[in-house]
Amino acid sequence: MRTTLAATAVVAALLAPTAAHADTGDAIPVLTDAKGRTLQLRGWNLADKSHRGEQALSAITEKHFRDMRAKGYNFARLLVFWDDLEPRPGHYSEDYLRKIERVLDWARKYDVKVLLDAHQDVFGPAFGSRGIPAWATRTDGLPFTPHPDDWFSEYFEPAVQRAFTHLYEDEDLQRAQARMWRVLADRFEGHPAVFGYDPINEPMGELREGEDLATAARRIEREQLTPMYNRIADAIRAVDDDNWVFVEPTPIVGEGVPTGLGRIDDPKIVYAPHFYNGVMEAGGDYDPSAGWIENYEAAVTQYPKEYKVPVVVGEWGPLNNSLPNMNRFYREAMASLGRYSSGWTGWEWCYGGGYCAVDAAGAFRTNKELTAEPYAEAVAGTVRSASYDPGAGVYRLSYDAAGRRGSRLTELSLPPGDWRVTARGGALVLRKDRTRPWIFATPNARVTVTATRG
Repeated sequence: MRTTLAATAVVAALLAPTAAHADTGDAIPVLTDAKGRTLQLRGWNLADKSHRGEQALSAITEKHFRDMRAKGYNFARLLVFWDDLEPRPGHYSEDYLRKIERVLDWARKYDVKVLLDAHQDVFGPAFGSRGIPAWATRTDGLPFTPHPDDWFSEYFEPAVQRAFTHLYEDEDLQRAQARMWRVLADRFEGHPAVFGYDPINEPMGELREGEDLATAARRIEREQLTPMYNRIADAIRAVDDDNWVFVEPTPIVGEGVPTGLGRIDDPKIVYAPHFYNGVMEAGGDYDPSAGWIENYEAAVTQYPKEYKVPVVVGEWGPLNNSLPNMNRFYREAMASLGRYSSGWTGWEWCYGGGYCAVDAAGAFRTNKELTAEPYAEAVAGTVRSASYDPGAGVYRLSYDAAGRRGSRLTELSLPPGDWRVTARGGALVLRKDRTRPWIFATPNARVTVTATRG
C-alpha cells in the first residue's frame, strides 16, 4: 500500500481509536523446510505493473535475482496478475505462464525462493489499475471517480467497494478465482524456486452505513476473507500439497488494528500482513515518540499466536528514506521484524528513485543498506537466540542442533564484506562461498555461531 497524504486523512477519519496490547501467549511458530530446519526469508518484491500482454514481466530480468542474491537476500515476492493470466473467462494465457516460468528459472539459478502474489491495486483494470479482470468486475452501476493524485482513496469509491463484495460473495466469481489459483499451482507446484502462494494483495471491501473502518475491516476479514482463503487453499491443495499459502489481512492492520481473520483449515498457512505507516507513506518522517512500531507489533502478533502460524511480512518500507529519523526507523523496524517474523519482502527491488532499494548503478539508496544484515537462512535445530549489533558489526546465533535423524547443516547469509565466522559447541564452519558459510554440527550439541565484520 503506497498512500498519499489525502488517503492518510481518509483512513484517520474513518478509524475509531484502537489500542493494541501485547499478548503474552505462546511463541509464534517458525517456518520450516522439508528437512525440518528453521527458515528465515529476507528479500524484496519484484513488480512490473506497466507492461501487459506480450510485454508482461519484461521489466524483471535475471539481473534482479543476481543482484539481490549478491547482497544477501534469498526471497522474492513476485507480482502476477489475474487479468494477464485469464484475459477471457476460462482462457488461460500459456504465453503468460511461460513468462512467469522464465522468471522462476532465474530465481532457481541464484537460489532465491519465490512467493507468487496475485496482485491487485484498486481491484483491477476496470478502474485503471491491475488485478482482477474486467470481466470479473461487477459494480451494480455504482459510481467511480478517479483520484489520480491519491490512488488509495479510490478504494473508498462505491463501485470499487461493491466489486469486492461481488468477488467474495458471487458463487461464479468464487469458482473462477479458485480455478485461477488451481491453474497457477498446477503449473508451478514442482518448480524448485516456488515457496508459496499469496491469493490476493491487500484485500479491501465494502463499508456498511455507520461502520468505522476498523470495525468494517474486522468484519470483512472474518466474514469474507476467511472463507475466501479456505476456498483458495482447497483449490491449491487439489494439485499442490507442499508449498505454503500466505494469507493477508486488509491493509488497515498498518494502523495497529488486530485482524478479524479466522482459522484457515490448512496445515501450511503463513500470516502475511503489510507494514506501512500512513504518515511515512505520504512522504513524512518517522516519529519515534508515536509508538507506531510497538503498536503494530502488538496488534500483528495476536493472530499468529492464536492460530499457531508463522509470520512473513509481505511489504514494507517508506517512500522517503533520507529524512532525519529514517536511519532510526530502519534499525528499529529490523529489530521488530526479527522479534516475531520468519522473514519479509521489502517494497521494492528496482533501480531508481522512490521506493527502489537501489539506484541505477545498483548501490543501496540511503538507509536501505540497513536491511542487509547477517541471518541464518536455515538452522538445523532449535534456535535459542539470534541477534545482530549493526554498530559493532557482530551477529550471534545460538541453537540446539538436531538429533541424529535430523539435518546437520545450518546455512548463514552474510552481506558483502569481510566476515570472520566462528562456531563453538561441537560445530565446524564450512565455506560454501564468502557470503554463505555452512555450519556442520554434532547431533544434539548446543552451538554458538559468531560472525564479525572486518
